Amino acid sequence: MRIGVVGAGRIGAHHAEVLASLGGVEELVIADTDPHRAADVAARVRARAAPSPEAVFDGGVDAVVIAATTAAHPALIARAARAGLPAFCEKPVALGIPGTLRALREVDAAGTLLQLGFQRRFDAGFLTARTALRAGRLGRVHTIRAVTSDPAPPPAAFLARSGGLIRDCLVHDFDAVRWLTGREVTEVYARGAAGGASAAVFEEAGDVDTAAALLTLDDGTLVTATATRCNGAGYDVRMELSGERDQWVVGLDARTPATSAEPAGPPPPARPWTGFLERFAPAYRAELAAFVRAARGEVPNPCPGREGLYALLVAEACETSRRENRPVRVAAAPPA
Repeated sequence: MRIGVVGAGRIGAHHAEVLASLGGVEELVIADTDPHRAADVAARVRARAAPSPEAVFDGGVDAVVIAATTAAHPALIARAARAGLPAFCEKPVALGIPGTLRALREVDAAGTLLQLGFQRRFDAGFLTARTALRAGRLGRVHTIRAVTSDPAPPPAAFLARSGGLIRDCLVHDFDAVRWLTGREVTEVYARGAAGGASAAVFEEAGDVDTAAALLTLDDGTLVTATATRCNGAGYDVRMELSGERDQWVVGLDARTPATSAEPAGPPPPARPWTGFLERFAPAYRAELAAFVRAARGEVPNPCPGREGLYALLVAEACETSRRENRPVRVAAAPPA
């Protein structure tokens, strides 16, 4: 296959390196709004650089990986659909519901494949927990606790275009909860705060550096989901699933950035996780390998683009709840 990669920033470069190492990927074409950046990545992975993102779609590729800035996602998804190309796109489809629906309608009208980048679905720990939960090994699950913690705030320029902490970070937890349990979120109550040295930067962007949400699932299960940009101990993504028979934890290993206060507890990690590319490297590889197979028609789409709509509806309800300080019902997704 010949695959085009649109976006040569941090995640785009990482995806290009992974794709270059996968069997069956014959050629990569790299594009970015900055041609020099595209050329640098192309040289690193022995790929061909395109002069512009638009040129990728005219270059005879068989599929496209979209890793450009979020604002460009809807137009690129629509362009791939109109070209009849299978597409993988980093989340989100778009920052808002209207843009998401327009892009998904383009895909539906074209009948093409759109796989969305929720990489936790391909992480070994999340997969194992899902299998155990679905097999009934935990019994009735009464409580789920999700944690997503970045070690340091992103640049101020990123905050303005990220959609905010809830849409950018907690949306991964919302998707993981739905995917793990097979249940829908019906109601949310969310709070947020910004403090410390970066408080003014977050407030200027209309964002928070820490957020917490209480989710109620359609079977009554309660979920707490927290996120922060200020976890100095390291990068921490965990999920605790507590049931009447057992309790399982995803993300608890020798590199979890946590120190036990118990005298006989384990020592702090010698090498805590530093970021998402390191923590989820195997998941990103599995995700892209699955996309290549799905684009060939060998397996079903493992994460259809509409999954992003469901997670975004939860995030939008949380944003409303945070602003208005009240419980909010999650809106139903419009029919496909």
